[in-house]
Amino acid sequence: MIELDGSYLEGGGSIARVALALSTITQKPFEIADIRKNRPQPGLKSQHLFCIKALEKLCNAKAEGAYLGSTRLRYSPGKIEGKTIEIDIQTAGSISLFLQSILLPSMFANKPVKLNITGGTDGKWAAPIDYFKEVFLPQLQKYASIECRLLKRGYYPKGNGRVELKIKPKYKISDFNNFEEFHNYLKENAPKISLMEQGHLIQIKGISHASADLQNANVAERQAKSAEICLKNYGCPVNIQIEYNEALSTGSGITIWAIFSKNKDEINIWNPIRLGADALGERGKKAEIVGAETANNLIREIESKAAADKHLADQILKFMVLVGNSAIRTSSITSHAKTNIYAIEKFFGKTFEINEEENIISAIN
Repeated sequence: MIELDGSYLEGGGSIARVALALSTITQKPFEIADIRKNRPQPGLKSQHLFCIKALEKLCNAKAEGAYLGSTRLRYSPGKIEGKTIEIDIQTAGSISLFLQSILLPSMFANKPVKLNITGGTDGKWAAPIDYFKEVFLPQLQKYASIECRLLKRGYYPKGNGRVELKIKPKYKISDFNNFEEFHNYLKENAPKISLMEQGHLIQIKGISHASADLQNANVAERQAKSAEICLKNYGCPVNIQIEYNEALSTGSGITIWAIFSKNKDEINIWNPIRLGADALGERGKKAEIVGAETANNLIREIESKAAADKHLADQILKFMVLVGNSAIRTSSITSHAKTNIYAIEKFFGKTFEINEEENIISAIN
């Protein structure tokens, strides 16, 4: 039984999410204590419980202590079986955070997995669904065919956004006698993750969105225009789409991403270099400020010369350890990334080397 300290470093919910994903794929049970101890409201949140519910369906998992506010959880996975899973988070709980536990084991199931998820698509302290789709997912397409469709946006507090994922595995753990054999095969045969140099900036793309009740105020257009003005000096095409949505709650946001290539005329789809940034609108905050804030965050990522933004860095670590011999240069090695490394190394042992001066994280297993 692997034991984790839920209060380590940030003491947030990512330790539980990472542990659920890795426990399911490695078939190693775990127990975690002091869950989210350093948060104003400690213990499991609703989104964690829906992660567990989905995993109960995906792999017949067994969980003890899986209730709202619980500070201790014991989890035992079963065999991963590809299937269609319906999950309604019932609030604006983040769909992208939910997927941090479910996506990885789904990618290596014995047959395709379809996820129909209802919840929040754009909320605070979580990657918006556009970032998940356009910056994070392109890194994973070499390991599984993943189609992500945003059917409806869901803003805080009512949520009710809908996302559909179709996942077709390329590497199946069921083809091997145990996880160790599967892991060794991946390390020898699967493509590596190498995000060390930006290359040439080819284009900047984005989506500026708002609920339909903000359309008369041109909120999405104003967010986009402000971001475009800040980015005009890069001398590359900047294309930010405008989108309005019928939603239960008023909201807006913008996600932008910079696309790089080692060769000016060719983008490597198997090792994409994309840096992302995003911001949410708030009552009393001008749309122009939201757009400029997002653009300035992206500018800082571009100017860092890193090939992985600070948010991608902490999300991709689980995949680096699976395929081995991978490395990324990020704009900042955050406390969040170090927290995730702690959880990962509980399952895999000493795995990562960190170069703080160069902001390089390497998977050495």
